[in-house]
Amino acid sequence: MLKILIAGGFGAGKTTAVGAVSEITPLSTEEYLTEAGADVDSLAGLETKRTTTVAFDFGRLSLPDAPVPLELFLFGTPGQDRFVDLWYELARGAVGAVVLVDTRRLESSFTPVSFFEDIGLPFVVAVNHFDGAHRYHPEQVRIALELPSSVPVVACDARDRNHVAGVLLTLVGHAETRTSAGRGYSAPTTLQEA
Repeated sequence: MLKILIAGGFGAGKTTAVGAVSEITPLSTEEYLTEAGADVDSLAGLETKRTTTVAFDFGRLSLPDAPVPLELFLFGTPGQDRFVDLWYELARGAVGAVVLVDTRRLESSFTPVSFFEDIGLPFVVAVNHFDGAHRYHPEQVRIALELPSSVPVVACDARDRNHVAGVLLTLVGHAETRTSAGRGYSAPTTLQEA
């Protein structure tokens, strides 16, 4: 059993990804956006977005036919920077994270990338292909996010179960490589340590 975070900026597709791949009805803490949040949550490029995650999403995926049978517990984080303190708690016990990237709002990807770099949790970057958005090569995204070559960058469609499952397997392989190289992650025991 492995715990995995699905992170990314506001509106990057985290809830969609968890829902696409989960074999159970996902637990979702989606709430409607309100006028009170208009000054905090920019909807530029997301004009049709009506809800947002306020705690986390949870889903499960069993992969009995993988080389080593796996059961993945997926935790989708809220995307706004003001929830970073919650990310520390969600990261506790996680094997790694997927950072979903929306190239229309690339700047929203810097916080989750920096977060996982800072705490040393293995992560992969998944460039979510939104309808009508320009398609960038993963290496262009790597350069834009200033990622080292050791961080996998892949393209995906967060609505597609097979795409999301492929990204999760990429993460598991990456985390396994990092752990066998002696660069595992040890979660802080308190928020103050983080």
